[in-house]
Amino acid sequence: MGILSFIKDAGEKLFGAASAPAQAAAAPAAAPDLAALNKTAGDAIATYIRTQGLDATNLSVTYDGTNHTVTVSGEAADQPTKDKILVAAGNVHNVDKVDDQLTVTKPAAAPTQFHTVVSGDNLWKIAEKYYGSGAKNDVIFQANTPMLKSPDKIYPGQVLVIPAV
Repeated sequence: MGILSFIKDAGEKLFGAASAPAQAAAAPAAAPDLAALNKTAGDAIATYIRTQGLDATNLSVTYDGTNHTVTVSGEAADQPTKDKILVAAGNVHNVDKVDDQLTVTKPAAAPTQFHTVVSGDNLWKIAEKYYGSGAKNDVIFQANTPMLKSPDKIYPGQVLVIPAV
């Protein structure tokens, strides 16, 4: 549990042109509207997580547009599912932080690492950095599916799960 940092201007654009988070940040005086916009954004992120085939018992996703933070709670079946839920919630445009309140039924023996993609990165280079062998790039790809549709489709600012091997 804790806070994971993401790049706010990178990620899936779930909120449309007149985004709920942008409207929420622009109109802090309208508290009822702010709450409704935050709820809409939180619901959109929860729906996105579920469309990725990810779920947790009692999954709850809330969004705070004032500080661009998503809070995720519930109980994931295992560590890989938890990691994917956190990354899916954070790799959304206008999300700067994810407050991890998820618990895990079956905790992993080794802690998970995360990698923020920079310009020039590819899965081969990332695998070399963490595992000493680029040939293990498929381990990273598999740990980040279904969010990654192709090993060639990563972008700067995206956060990837780097599982222990």
